[in-house]
Amino acid sequence: MNTLQNLRQYMGNRKILLPISMLLSALSALAGMMPFLFIWLIVRELFGVDSSGNISTYAWWAAGTAIAGVIVYFLALMSSHLAAFRVESNMRRAAMRKVVNMPLGFFDRNTSGKIRKIIDDNASVTHGFLAHQLPDFAATILIPFAAVLMIFLFDWRLGLACMIPIVFSLGILISMMGGKSMEFMKKYMTSLEDMNTEAVEYVRGIPVVKVFQQTIYSFKNFHKSIMEYNKMVSSYTERWRYPMSAYTVIINSFIYVLIPATILLIGSSGNFATVLLDFFLYVLVTPVFSQSIMRSMYLQQALGQAREAISRLDNLTAFEQLAKSNKTIPITDFDLCFENVSFTYPGTNEKAVNNISFSVSEGKTVALVGASGSGKTTIARLVPRFWEANEGRVKIGGVDVKEIDPGDLMRHVSFVFQNTRLFKTTLLENIKYGKPEATLDEINRVIDLAQCRDIIDKQPDGLNTKIGAEGTYLSGGEQQRIVLARAILKNAPIIVLDEATAFADPENEDMIHQALTHLTKGKTVLIIAHRLTSITDADQILVIDEGQIAERGTHRELLEKEGIYLKMWNEYQQSVRWTIGKKVCHD
Repeated sequence: MNTLQNLRQYMGNRKILLPISMLLSALSALAGMMPFLFIWLIVRELFGVDSSGNISTYAWWAAGTAIAGVIVYFLALMSSHLAAFRVESNMRRAAMRKVVNMPLGFFDRNTSGKIRKIIDDNASVTHGFLAHQLPDFAATILIPFAAVLMIFLFDWRLGLACMIPIVFSLGILISMMGGKSMEFMKKYMTSLEDMNTEAVEYVRGIPVVKVFQQTIYSFKNFHKSIMEYNKMVSSYTERWRYPMSAYTVIINSFIYVLIPATILLIGSSGNFATVLLDFFLYVLVTPVFSQSIMRSMYLQQALGQAREAISRLDNLTAFEQLAKSNKTIPITDFDLCFENVSFTYPGTNEKAVNNISFSVSEGKTVALVGASGSGKTTIARLVPRFWEANEGRVKIGGVDVKEIDPGDLMRHVSFVFQNTRLFKTTLLENIKYGKPEATLDEINRVIDLAQCRDIIDKQPDGLNTKIGAEGTYLSGGEQQRIVLARAILKNAPIIVLDEATAFADPENEDMIHQALTHLTKGKTVLIIAHRLTSITDADQILVIDEGQIAERGTHRELLEKEGIYLKMWNEYQQSVRWTIGKKVCHD
């Protein structure tokens, strides 16, 4: 069983607990059958068929085996739960260790809601399988054999009568648990992931949704995922309705076969008491088959869920991690160089970056401009290894970034993107993330340099104000300034800026530009901008078109070429001059 083998690797030193649990569960099931036998012996005494005078002894044995069965089953579950908890925790640890080492591009393709669902919920799925269904597996296999032996031992004719509905019900069950059931399990878990992702994204975006009055529109994706789940589950349930009803009726109809068989046996043998007592025993024992069959169905379902959970967890963590060179080279210079670099996103065939070559000398600024989707952001994200270049080399100080220790690379590169990332903690902690050991004087200095003093002063608890708590939220421009303060505090020699003023209002934009001046002073800078006025002083401007460099030069040189850049510049200047016309209303 591959699923069980995969789970055993997470058990550590608790592997032995699982077979112990299954053994104890089997013993518990056997002990649970013994009271039926002793009750039958007591009834035989009462009817005078057996006159050994052991009613009291049988009663004590019936009570003792019942209690023993409960105690042994408790020990079985305790053992299985200890193993299951270890598997659950180790699966989460192993998955998170892999996730934190993923390239940052991994998080662009997997939402936080989806990652949480796959790691947390799928680990929990395995817990139910190991803690409950698997210990019952031993009993599910053992009890039917013991029951068959018992019913055929006392009267094979009544035993054969009992088996008729059981055989038919088993046939129905096997047809229900076929390949379509496994296919449904995949769709079911995918649907749960989609709903979880949409729910998380919807809840997180509620403040923005309310501001822009987009509640109904934003709810559509969440509602759509719920309705698709409802449609899928309803159709699957509908398909099971008649087979499950037939199974339930047949598996519980053994009494209607036993009664005629008993009457016929009494008529043919004339031994009323013996046949009737055997009938009584079969009425007690036969339902054990029904319980065992239902357990096997739950086991099959739980096994399918566990198999699918492991598969999804493996697929998530199978994302290609950053390669680490056996021999890392320290960075001593901070010039940046792209040599014939090409990159294709996973799952696509078209190159997002195609044979790009350019360099940024230490302390200089190079700007990337171009239409949306031209490849500017992809180029920028190849520097801190959000993604790995498929061809060519990205080098810092003459060293391929693949040969630089990832931690060292992150320490020497600061990046500020248009989608800011602030933690739900204090402003102080958000800023200190750039340099955890920073002193309060250093923090106050970067607050002033990043033009954040007004943000701090208007907060109820100043630097100790928690973002996202008790109604404390920052605008997009304010968040960007806090992020810039973090980047200034980090003081990395290489700066990557991606649309840093994209969502800023005019007031915040001016402050952000002042902060950027302090951030980029004397640094190696790669900047992406749609607002062309912000990069006119760049040492070089690269015009990116369909993943390639279409034009390059300074602002003046590109204007003189009268190519793509001139067209972009004229369009930008025209958009700047746009005004909103005033409509006069007359009463």
